[in-house]
Amino acid sequence: MPTSIEDLADEAESRTQPTLDALVALSRQASTFSTAITGAFKAAVVGGRRFETVLNALSLKLAGIALDRALQPISNVIGNAIGSAFTGIGGGPLKPFARGGIVGAPTVFPIRGSLGVAGEAGAEAVLPLARGSDGRLGVAGGGGQPMVVNFHVTSPDAGSFTRSEAQVTAMLARAVGRGRRGL
Repeated sequence: MPTSIEDLADEAESRTQPTLDALVALSRQASTFSTAITGAFKAAVVGGRRFETVLNALSLKLAGIALDRALQPISNVIGNAIGSAFTGIGGGPLKPFARGGIVGAPTVFPIRGSLGVAGEAGAEAVLPLARGSDGRLGVAGGGGQPMVVNFHVTSPDAGSFTRSEAQVTAMLARAVGRGRRGL
């Protein structure tokens, strides 16, 4: 089956997004670096500080930037671990799904003494379960409220209504079928 242009565009975007993110991060780091250098030379010229003192301060600033960058992956892991530990307790990033919802990104959650992952291969739906009157567990419906559907037929006379009765019956049957599917 041929791949559509939209699929190719989505795939190209998903493959180039990490590179774009890396370039944005690099641009931020370059901006921070240039700000540090500019500030150091400004301090030397305007502040009257010795050039050696300014270079020492600049090297400390650059070392701090490099250390922040090197520790970022560790910080992310620790932050995610703490967030996962508090998920469900109320102290962390908690998103309730009592009424259902969509998990659009990989999400770790506790399940029976282990950890589960949802959304790792794309969006996934969370559907609340409920027991029916027969005791069986299944996906909760639309709240148990009966639905009223009005179907109006306008016809110039009884004869034309009789002639279109099969068509009207088929339209009504299709509408009922869609309603049962939740469409």
